[in-house]
Amino acid sequence: MTTAQVGNSQRLAARPLAAGGTSTRTWLDARLALPDLQLGGCPEVVVVGAHPDDETVGFGATAHLLAEAGVRVQIVSASDGGAAFPDQSLLQRYRLERTRRAELHQAAGVLGLNAPICLGLPDGEIARHEARLADLLTEVLATKPTGTWCAATWRGDGHPDHEAVGRAAATAVARTGAVLVEYPVWMWHWARPDDGAVPWHRGYRASLTPAAVERKILAAQSFQSQFVAPAPDVEPVLPPFVLRRLLAVGEVVFL
Repeated sequence: MTTAQVGNSQRLAARPLAAGGTSTRTWLDARLALPDLQLGGCPEVVVVGAHPDDETVGFGATAHLLAEAGVRVQIVSASDGGAAFPDQSLLQRYRLERTRRAELHQAAGVLGLNAPICLGLPDGEIARHEARLADLLTEVLATKPTGTWCAATWRGDGHPDHEAVGRAAATAVARTGAVLVEYPVWMWHWARPDDGAVPWHRGYRASLTPAAVERKILAAQSFQSQFVAPAPDVEPVLPPFVLRRLLAVGEVVFL
């Protein structure tokens, strides 16, 4: 069993965001030779994220391109992301969940996608509800045409919620006629270009137009609760370099 199969959460935890993670230059200099992701023939897409913003920073430009081509794209967010600030009160968490749902709706509109489905599973505890999530995703995919893509956070991404979403999506795909497409988010922080835990042999790179990238940048700006500090003495959930790195590396998926 590979490291990715058992999860990479310890590796992500060992590289705290404050330390910077694998540099953007390291990824750009590697010039990963991956085949192009072919978008033709995709009948519909269900983009599943663990938290509002995963779908945008990990797959947003590709989703926009598909929608522009007339493909129906449905976002499903497993949680509302209320645990982003663990020390907040229950009332503050409720308000943050409401804010993040609104941010997700705004980002979906910017990307030209349908209104998202928010499942409301508890942020930080999705693994405990993995079977329920798999059932819910199965219900969604069962209404879609055969061959529909289920684009979900990668099962080895390093965040427990991301990995649980990926496993639930894999289960739902196995029950239906859908196609699993896994997109990494946190992998770009803890992994390296020659990392054996990353299934590069299954990797594909999306060919993104400048217009699609610009639309992704605008959509990502919807998530002010994550990229802007809520108070002078509080750090933002995601330091600015995280978004810059994700924009620089493009969009890669594992099939």
